[in-house]
This record gives sequence, C-alpha cells and structure tokens, in this order.
Amino acid sequence: MGLTEHTVSLLASWGASAILPAVVTAVIAYFCGCFNGAVIVSKYILRDDVRGHGSGNAGLTNFYRTFGGPLTFVVILTDVLKAVVAVLVGVWLTGQLLPIGSGAAQTTATALAEYWSGLFCLLGHMFPCMFQFKGGKGILSGGTIAIMIDWRVALVVWGCFLVLAVLTRYVSLGSSSTGVALPIVTWVVYQDGLLLLLSLVIGGLIVWKHRGNLQRLAAGTESKFHFHRS
Repeated sequence: MGLTEHTVSLLASWGASAILPAVVTAVIAYFCGCFNGAVIVSKYILRDDVRGHGSGNAGLTNFYRTFGGPLTFVVILTDVLKAVVAVLVGVWLTGQLLPIGSGAAQTTATALAEYWSGLFCLLGHMFPCMFQFKGGKGILSGGTIAIMIDWRVALVVWGCFLVLAVLTRYVSLGSSSTGVALPIVTWVVYQDGLLLLLSLVIGGLIVWKHRGNLQRLAAGTESKFHFHRS
C-alpha cells in the first residue's frame, strides 16, 4: 500500500504546527546548499573564481576541467557534507517538533522531511544568495540526497548517471537523466502523490539547469569528459 493516504491524514493531524518546522527546515537546508564547494575553493583558496572559466558553471565538472588537482576532493567533500547535514537536520527537526508517533507515520514523515530538505538544499546550491545566485547544477549534492532518501532511489538515479556518463562520456547527459529518473523511481518506491510532486520539482530543476548542455548535445557541440585536463 502506498503512503498517499497516510500523508494526507498525517498532514491533517499536524495542521498549522507543521508550518514552523517546514519553514525552519527550508531555511537551514537552503543555507547549507549555499556553501558551494567549487566557488569557495576557487574564489577564496585559489583566488580565481571558477565561474569565470569554461562553461561558467559553479560545479564539480567545470572545477575539475579548469583546475584539477587535489582540491577537487575538497569540492566533492563540501557538496556531499552539506547535503548530508541538510537532510539529517530536516529529519531531526521533524521528529523533534511534530507528534509523529511510529510505524507508517514515521516512514511518511521521514520521507517528507528528506525530500523537502533536499529540495531546498539544491535550491541553495543552484541559486546561492551569497554568490549572486550563481551556483552549480546540483548533481553531486542531488546524488547524495538520493542516497540519504532510500537505497532504491539512489540505485536508479546513480545507475542512470553512471551508465550514460561512462558510455557516452557526456556528463551532462548522465546528469540530465537523473532529473527524469528521480520522479519515476520515487513513484515506484513510494506511490505517494506529494513525494512525487516534490521529486518532479527537484528533477525539473536539474533538467532546467542543464538546458544549455542539452541544446549543445542536440547541436553536436557539447564537450565530452576526460580524466585529464586539456
């Protein structure tokens, strides 16, 4: 049985008391997302903003193509940790501030908190207020959020990314596929309307952030990924 009926009854039982934790979670998750590893490392350590190079994107792929080196792992660690913190805080706040109970209610509340905090973490990553709203495309952080949500969600999302990226060497193609795969696997795993809606927003943002890459793919001008810099 899906979670839809549990979600409706749970939200009804929470009523207005759900507003505060939802808002607090959204704010904390957003500011976690704003800590963009590629921008922080390039701008404040290397003194050379990654957004002024290559594709202009503040993401891992553009950072690696531009700078390479061991600091790439600092970027990875930053974008992974902020997603982990955002989701854990969201789940913890939900458990602390709302009368959840146990069983199906706990499962539903946890899933809602994970998708909700994940969405706002990605919004912070993509549109960081401290970096003129110019951020990354959310793939590494999004992949981390998928792992935090459910191993089945992570398996499908990461599987789509790795298969397409490895076979074609177009990271953007693999990345865009995750935005399509997320709502599908969310529905298969949970069969919940609200979780599907949240996953559609997350997936839509990922695809939209890759719209330039998709246009270049269609035109045959998109760059392939290499494990060495030009």
